[in-house]
Amino acid sequence: MATIEKGVAAPSQQQIFKVALASIIGSVIEQYDFLVTGIIAATVWGEIFFKLPNLAAIAAAIGVYGLGIVIRPVGAFIFGNIADRKGRRDAMVYALLLMGVSTLLIGLTPTYDSIGAAAPILLILFRLVQGISFGAEFGTAATWVVEQAAKSKRRAFWGAWVGFAIPLGLLLGFGSVILVKSLMSPEQFTAWGWRIFFYVGFAVAIVGIVIRTRTMDSFVFERFKHGAETLKSPAARVWKEMPLRILRTSLVNAMFGGAFFLSFVFGTSYMKAVGFAGTLAETIGLIAAASMLVFMIIGSLLADIINRRTILLISAVVFLVWAIPYFYLINTGNFWLAVLAEVIGFGFVFGFGYGAIPTFYTENFPTRFRASGASAAYQVSQVYGGGLIPIIAGLILHAYGIHRAYIYIGLFVMVYAVAAILAILATPETKGVDLEF
Repeated sequence: MATIEKGVAAPSQQQIFKVALASIIGSVIEQYDFLVTGIIAATVWGEIFFKLPNLAAIAAAIGVYGLGIVIRPVGAFIFGNIADRKGRRDAMVYALLLMGVSTLLIGLTPTYDSIGAAAPILLILFRLVQGISFGAEFGTAATWVVEQAAKSKRRAFWGAWVGFAIPLGLLLGFGSVILVKSLMSPEQFTAWGWRIFFYVGFAVAIVGIVIRTRTMDSFVFERFKHGAETLKSPAARVWKEMPLRILRTSLVNAMFGGAFFLSFVFGTSYMKAVGFAGTLAETIGLIAAASMLVFMIIGSLLADIINRRTILLISAVVFLVWAIPYFYLINTGNFWLAVLAEVIGFGFVFGFGYGAIPTFYTENFPTRFRASGASAAYQVSQVYGGGLIPIIAGLILHAYGIHRAYIYIGLFVMVYAVAAILAILATPETKGVDLEF
């Protein structure tokens, strides 16, 4: 096995902070772009890109959103190779550029009334490109930060900075949607107002690219490059050497990805269908996102104090017992009960567990293909977790209606919670593992 050259000095706290900051700034921009897409998909796309009845249009729009998740492993493979051969930072710059361009193109896509069936076709194409770019983000960003903090006693906390981008992106996404909607009529927002977010997303992506290009790569990877020859195809090699580890660890995040997209994408449209008018659904999402950030910080600190597996198990068990009550509370149509459902089912389950997720994935793979392995495991899970769950949930909603669908959806996602619990128990604890191998 290749050794790592020791000539590159371990970074200071300030240098770790700079990499964490560069990672979170770029990731927030990507999360904003991607998550605003989810909000718009759930509330606008069904009407302007598909000529279908109400629930069918919602299901179609969410399905297009889900396609961008299904394609993510392609991005993980492409950018994993770049990250493990050229560097973590370079892969992050290229990914953000692709995200910015695809987001702009989505904002420029004409409606069905303008160009007919070509409109949803173009939307699908640009959404797939956006999904490819996003497939690079988590695994490489987490590897970049955690490797930089390899010698720190707060490795899980620093790794969680990648996760902090999610609630921050949600806060920006929900907050900006609420603001823009307050400045125009519903008709104006549906006609052209929603496009503003995609133009802004492109502009701020350029800022993120500049920030990332001015930041160092991780010291672990720099040492590795000085002491060993990088693999020709690390993304293929990790599948050859560690397929079971990829699949086992992917089961853990399938549940978290499902919790996220079930609550965020499907949950937003579900609240609209139940009868939450105006911006109430977005307001509930804003509250849940704020709680998620708090729980994520707590989870990351406890992951360093206790261990990674305990934090993950707690989240998985709560998700298991809360799946059906989550929908029941939303189904009441009561604002505060819906807030409670989101804060526990979304804010706590996803936030608390995600405090350990970035470090959990990076610690499970060696340096020679760490970014490829972490990206593959994470993004494969998004296909049958984050991507499949909202699609199936939309189909169930269309088939059974508001008052019956939630029971079947809840039972469906509980299977993911059980699978995650078994996978966590089968995975060795990685706290304190040496990342320089």
